[in-house]
Amino acid sequence: MPTLYLICGLPGAGKTTLAKKLERTHNALRLSPDEWIAQILADANDRAELDRLRDPIEALQWEVAMRTLSLGANVILEWGFWAREERDGYRQKAEALGFTVETLYLKVSLEDLWERLSKRNANLPPGTFEITRERIDLWWTLFQEPDAEEPVTYILP
Repeated sequence: MPTLYLICGLPGAGKTTLAKKLERTHNALRLSPDEWIAQILADANDRAELDRLRDPIEALQWEVAMRTLSLGANVILEWGFWAREERDGYRQKAEALGFTVETLYLKVSLEDLWERLSKRNANLPPGTFEITRERIDLWWTLFQEPDAEEPVTYILP
């Protein structure tokens, strides 16, 4: 039975590092919206366009994920999954189709996130975008951390 992996965490938590490891060890297709957006975004500093593209790219990636799972291969969605409702919704949709779902949460403190992002901002890897302290502080307040009742595997730094 193929598995859908939902990678949960804020920018700088290590989602891409974990997803790339799973891609190799679990023979999985890894889908990252930032990497797709980077390929079509004319100006990497255009936050409005980057934000506008996220939903349609994730919708396309969901279709690719469902098709890939139906063919018997594992899939990793490296989307962050900041909201409980989002995590529950995608898990329920995939389970209703008979797929196994595993949510992996990278639990990292705000200060550790900022330290990692500062280093990454200094030398941005392909498929990533600069993130300011102001943005990560805002996103920290919006992120809904999984609770004890949610079926999540915690990945600690």
